[in-house]
This record gives sequence, structure tokens and C-alpha cells, in this order.
Amino acid sequence: MIQVDRLFKNANVLTIDEENNHANVVASYNGKITGIWTNSEFNLIKKEIEKDDKLIVHDLEGQTLIPGFIDTHNHLLMYALNKNQVDCSSPKNESIEDILNNLRTHHNTHSDGSWIIGYGYDDTLLKENRHPTRHDLDKVSTNRPIFIKHISNHLAVANSYALKLAGVDESIENPEGGHFGREENNSLNGVLFEPSAMDIVYKHAPIPTDEEVIKLMGLASEDYLAQGITTSSDAGVGLVFGRPEYDLHMVALKEGANQLRMRLMIMYDLLLEGGPFEKFHAEELRERILKDSNGKAKLDSAKLFQDGSIQGLTGALRKPYYCDDELYGELIFHQDTLNSYVLDFHKRGFRVTTHGNGDQAIGSIIEAYKFALNSNTKIDHRHRIEHVQTATVEDLQEMKKHDIAASFFINHVYYWGDRHKRIFLGPERAERMNPLKDASDLDMLYTLHSDCPITAISPLFSIWAAVNRITREGKVLGEGQKIDVLEAIKSMTIYGARLNFEEDLLGSIEVGKLADFAVLDRDPTAIDPLEIKDISVEMTIINGEVIYENTKQVATNL
Repeated sequence: MIQVDRLFKNANVLTIDEENNHANVVASYNGKITGIWTNSEFNLIKKEIEKDDKLIVHDLEGQTLIPGFIDTHNHLLMYALNKNQVDCSSPKNESIEDILNNLRTHHNTHSDGSWIIGYGYDDTLLKENRHPTRHDLDKVSTNRPIFIKHISNHLAVANSYALKLAGVDESIENPEGGHFGREENNSLNGVLFEPSAMDIVYKHAPIPTDEEVIKLMGLASEDYLAQGITTSSDAGVGLVFGRPEYDLHMVALKEGANQLRMRLMIMYDLLLEGGPFEKFHAEELRERILKDSNGKAKLDSAKLFQDGSIQGLTGALRKPYYCDDELYGELIFHQDTLNSYVLDFHKRGFRVTTHGNGDQAIGSIIEAYKFALNSNTKIDHRHRIEHVQTATVEDLQEMKKHDIAASFFINHVYYWGDRHKRIFLGPERAERMNPLKDASDLDMLYTLHSDCPITAISPLFSIWAAVNRITREGKVLGEGQKIDVLEAIKSMTIYGARLNFEEDLLGSIEVGKLADFAVLDRDPTAIDPLEIKDISVEMTIINGEVIYENTKQVATNL
């Protein structure tokens, strides 16, 4: 007999299995898939189903059932905190004055003197085509700290009062991997480049209560679930407001505020001497996370950064920026330092994840991984590089050769592609941004991600971007790097499961795997590819349970 406590029938099921089979009915029991059938097959075996007393049947009325989406790189906690901050993003804000007006509104409606925090400004979309400065922010207030983050989250601007509170003046030296913006007379302009400089100021911002943060994380996870995401990787679990983000994640999961399956990339400094996990082997931390989260989270990796943001001019390139033939960006770590960190984590059993946008950084990361593998051979390590914006064919070939995986920030093509072509990279390099077709042709392991809140959380949008490669101005950027719809879906389902070492549990609809699904109002493989981003997610299911529902589904009897 086939045990069933959840049945999804009259569906268009895209299994994403090895044969890309289609079906119409899926059954699960205790959170695992127990049966997959076409309508005719199901009619023949209906009598073999052992009805559970709590059996729930969902008639999907022809809607499409696919594996739950897996976003392998985003920042859930950061996105959650943004919900209490001022939106400084463009095109909502067309000028610096628009940003200042939004900050003034917050200043006037929240007159308690607390910090004003903003997020999302993009200097390249502002009418002035420059960063706001401390002088601009001082127009809002000179006796209240103001701090606004760049869309890349690799830069920020602070007003004079915030700099003063942080003890930052003209005598300060640049920290490793970052710097302070200065005017011609060497005075500070308030622009902070990279987290090492940003955190010197931001660490003085007020600390919200745990209750406030957990509530925001719950709201954030609901947004993720509404996009069909069932597994999410927080791509940098470190310190926020001077306390471990790890603790906040654990509380949100244990209390049920966050119902997603979570994977945590632990920031490298937490694993070093003086950090909370300094002596942990990967297996020890893996068990700790499972225990602390009641099995709702898993260790993903040790996380490093080796450059910044291309649109912030801090991504490390081999050839100069298109807009400045003397500017190359810079690596965060000296090669020997990066090598030592990677080797240490590698020996301790960690999968290593490193942020690399520019091709110089990507090459440096590959070198560090090769150094670790040559020193301590390990099969199936699945070390990974994040974003991989400007990887050359040779970089990808080296990654394939050494089994290094890639997670591509594909949304970049839409949001910044036009400016990369005109300003940062020039036409030739911009056409090759996010070289998905090259990665696919090499049969290397790769995924797509949103990097939320850098861009909106939506796997369907990322799939649309990978298939169409259309920019914000409506132009195709990189025709030769397009991938087909099915390949793009796999990059956010089964490929994500493989990247997460969970291909035996998730990523496709097969008997024995966990019953994590998304229900779509249309089949992305059967419509005009230009319409994929407009598909509606009707339901999100985790362990067979409907966690999100857009429209009321009718529960019926067999």
C-alpha cells in the first residue's frame, strides 16, 4: 500500500528528474514524496493508496507543480532589517534631493533623535551621477546621525554627526580592504568604501531588540515564501550591531517566525582566533547548527570576500575600468593571506565560499582553492565562487578542472547591464557578464541567485533574466550567453540542491525526496519566455504542508 497524507492532483507536474518527466498527481506522507503518476496511472492504482485519517487533497486545476525554488545566495537578515529603514533606491529616487526629502520625512515623523538608516541608493542612476556626501546628508540634520547604504552594500555615506559619534576624522587611516572617501583638500566626504570602513561607523548604530529583529525576519521570510522559495542560503552570517547574527537566525527558526529551510554561510572572522567558532571543525559546527535550530538550518560554508562591487568601482579587474584606464579595483586580501585562510578552513572540513565579481578576484580565488587542494586533496569539496560577474572562458575552464562551483548573480544583467556597457566594463566585457552558456557548455556546477536585498527576491525573475538577458533599457546584453528555460529552472532547483549537497533530498520531484514544491499559475516551459517573470506563485509547500497560499485552493476527497 502507498501511504498518503497529502495529495496534489490535476496538476501539470514538471519533475525536473533526469528524464524531465511530466506527471499529473503527486502524493506525500510525513513530508516525503511517496508517489508520482500521470492521470491514467493514478486511476489504475487509486485503490492501493492507504488513506490517512488526516488526508488532504489539493486539486490544482491544471496549475504547474515544480520543485521548490532554491536561492543559493541572499541575505535574509539584511533584507529583514531594511524593512525598518528609509528606501533610498532608484528609480524611485531620481536625484539626491529626492533621497534627502525621504530622509527629511523620516526625520520629521520619527523625532526621537535616533539614527536614520537608509538603503539602496545608486549613484549611477541619480541625476547628479555621483554619491551623496556628508554635506548633502547634513542638510537633513547636523545633530542626528544619518547613514545610508549603497545598492551594492559595499559602500555607504554617513553625515558629519555619525562620523563624529564614531570618532572618525581626517586623521583616520584606511582599514584593510576598504577606504574613506576624501575631497581634494583631504577632508572626509562621508563616503565609506567596503564593509571594513562602513562598519567603523555602522557599529555605533542603535541595537534593535531581539523581538524586533525576529518579527522583521518573519515578515522577510514570508516574502521569500511568496516567491516559491523553500530553501534559502544566507550568504554572510557574521555580526550585526556587535552581536552574532547566528543567534538571531536560531531564535527565528526555533520560534517558527522563519519557516524556510535555511543554510548559513559563516563569516570567516567568526572562525578565526577570538571568534565564537574559532576551534570548530566543520562537522562540529554542522551538528551545533542542527541542534540549535531544531534541524531547520544547516551549515553551508565558510564565507570570504576577495573584492567589492563593479558598479562601486571596487571589483578587482585584470584590465582597467572602461571609465578610467588607471583604475583596476583592488583585492581585499593579499594572495598569501587568502591562501592561508582557505587552507585552514579546507583542512577543518569546511566548504569555502568566496565573493568574486572582477576577473582578477576570480583568478585569485581559483589560485587559493588550488593551493588548498594541492596541499590537502579532497574529493567532492564543492568549494564555490559567488557572483562570478566577469569570469573569462579560461577562468571557467580552471573552475571546471578543479570542481569549483559558481553561483551567478544573473539579475545584474537587467539592473546594471546598460551601465556596465557604457561606464564600468565597456561593450566587450559587458556582453560576457554572467557567462551562463559557457558554464553550461562546460557542464560545470552552477546556480543563479538574487543577492537579495541587492535585487528583489524572485527566482522567476532570475530565470527570466537568464533566458532573455534583457537590460533595464530593453536591450539584449550577451545573446550568446543565454540559456534555455529548462536549464534556467534547473539552476534554481536541482543544481541548487547539488550545490547544497542535498541532491538526494531536494531539487526534483522524485519518490523518496522531501515534498517541497511551488505551484505556478502557468508553465514557464510552455509560454513566451518574455512572460516568465510575470508568472504568479500560487502556493509554496514545505514537507507537504502549504506554507504560503496566494489563492484559496479547494480541498476535496479522492
